[in-house]
Amino acid sequence: MAPLYNRISQAELKKLLYAETEHRTTISFYQYFPVNDPKQFRDDLYKSLDELKVFGRIYVAHEGINAQISVPESNFEALKNCLYSFDGLNGIRLNVAVDDDGKSFWVLKIKVREKIVADGITDPAFSMENKGKYVNAAEMNELLNDKDTVVIDMRNHYEFEVGHFETAIEIPSDTFREQLPMAVSMMEDKKDKNIIMYCTGGIRCEKASAYMLHNGFKNVFHLEGGIINYAKQAKEKGLPSKFIGKNFVFDDRLGERITEDVIAKCHQCGKPADTHTNCKNDGCHILFIQCDECATAFDGCCTVECQTIYKLPLEKQKELRKGIDKGNMVFNKSKQRLRPRLNEK
Repeated sequence: MAPLYNRISQAELKKLLYAETEHRTTISFYQYFPVNDPKQFRDDLYKSLDELKVFGRIYVAHEGINAQISVPESNFEALKNCLYSFDGLNGIRLNVAVDDDGKSFWVLKIKVREKIVADGITDPAFSMENKGKYVNAAEMNELLNDKDTVVIDMRNHYEFEVGHFETAIEIPSDTFREQLPMAVSMMEDKKDKNIIMYCTGGIRCEKASAYMLHNGFKNVFHLEGGIINYAKQAKEKGLPSKFIGKNFVFDDRLGERITEDVIAKCHQCGKPADTHTNCKNDGCHILFIQCDECATAFDGCCTVECQTIYKLPLEKQKELRKGIDKGNMVFNKSKQRLRPRLNEK
């Protein structure tokens, strides 16, 4: 029986990905549904997806599944049939990436988690069965024209920074678990208004809508399929995009362009820019926005200090970062962590 995990180095896997000749399709999906045995579900899913040469990152928990994957184009229909064969996933919506080079993932990782999205909710009375009403792209645009509509962005700061809906309110926190109670507090005087919540693919705003209803709000909506599905529907139906800029995505692309608007700035020189990158110094690896000129001037690093380390021989770099784990910085660009570093440049 094939191993239910990868045994090849990340560098080799990435090399194999770029050697592929068939284009891959990047897809995201999630579903809240009861999973009685997450470990068995995980193993069965791994075996099925591995046969279809699926790469990506998938979390399974008692409350459901959350996935970002890529699949060879010729296996797309087989993937749909495979997913639909699992209890709870029949007919699941698959969000196909808007701006996709097919090089988003190079390994399949499926992990069992306590929850598919960390929320910090401990109230046993909370239930995902009572959630906000779905709205599609046309309905979203219509509601946005209503002065009694409040639009809440349930993503992190670095996602909001490069793209958001025109009138969206940012919940100023670096984690979803902190945003939930903050959203309730910030909207306390707006319980009579239409409240629309949105996120990248729908998983966070769906839970957030249920949390708002749990806390006494009445007219709560959430964008079906998130920004990814909104952009797809808007393009197919010829609707104007009320979302401006880039949609940040959690894979190797780091973003898909929705409109040509560049609403963010380079964190080093302040010029208009919305390209996220990870500092090339592996002892830092922090995520930040960098324009082409600064990428050249700083060799893809966030500070002169990191640039100096990056230019050292590899063995010396490894010695300097012994015992330092910066893996979590790949998608960590909180204002508190980032600004002090870049101010030192």
